[in-house]
Amino acid sequence: MPLRVIDADEVRARLGFDVAIPLVREAMVALSSGGTRQLLRSILDLEGGNAFGVMPGALGEAPFGAKLVSVFPGNVARGGMSHQGVIVLFDLDGAPYAVVDAGEVTAIRTAAASAAATDALARADASELAVLGTGEQALRHVDAIRQVRPIGSVRIWGRNPRRAAALAERVGGETAASVDAATEGADIICTVTAAPEPVLHAGQVKSGAHINAVGSSRAGPAEIANELVVRVRFFADHREGVLAQGAEFLRAKAAGLVTDAHIVGEIGQVFAGTIVGRGSPDEVTLYKSLGSIVQDLACAQWLAEG
Repeated sequence: MPLRVIDADEVRARLGFDVAIPLVREAMVALSSGGTRQLLRSILDLEGGNAFGVMPGALGEAPFGAKLVSVFPGNVARGGMSHQGVIVLFDLDGAPYAVVDAGEVTAIRTAAASAAATDALARADASELAVLGTGEQALRHVDAIRQVRPIGSVRIWGRNPRRAAALAERVGGETAASVDAATEGADIICTVTAAPEPVLHAGQVKSGAHINAVGSSRAGPAEIANELVVRVRFFADHREGVLAQGAEFLRAKAAGLVTDAHIVGEIGQVFAGTIVGRGSPDEVTLYKSLGSIVQDLACAQWLAEG
């Protein structure tokens, strides 16, 4: 079979959240039940705070493959994408059969996974959304969360007021002058920043809120403060990944504030109904997203075979 190449335009045109949310939900159920395989990502640090990552995995026997992705945060300020690369799919005979643009798939599936987690963990009446960050994930998260909750208000905070204002206008929301202003009364909070140190603290989150912690995908930079990690009911996308690379959890653990048992479980277990998600209306829930290759493979397979 000829190698199929699916570019960014085709991904954008076909992979809507109506498709991506159930795809990533099913992939995470399979991951938590042992139906898929993935290794921890390998990250090569480059000059200027940039990085190159390799993420291998398999959906059952096939497809298997890997995502090769560069992470250049400075591209966002120039109107580009921070994540660029390719997803390569292999078939049962070991032959590569598709190459898919990874930047667009990553942007869509990351927000789709947060939306699926929000649907499982946020209160049913959640309607106020706060987004911390102004990059491509900020926009995608607003669109994705609106698929699973009746969002009435959106507040955007970012370190660049001009970018925050532009995003707020685009999504029909408001700009917040501070994190406090953005999160006051928020039912759902999405942290999608490139901040090296925490921007969200326990006192900025109301009882009953749900948090999607997305911006940090490796050990080191952390968006969530230790005291907030302690406060929340903590769910991982992949337990092994968070124990090795989940910066917020690792910081709180190193400070002696939590143990591994603080991770309630994986989001795939919540989707499957094998563990309880939200235990009470007043709990603060947190979904820690590092990103799993099985999400990429599921979306890429759908694109290649559709």
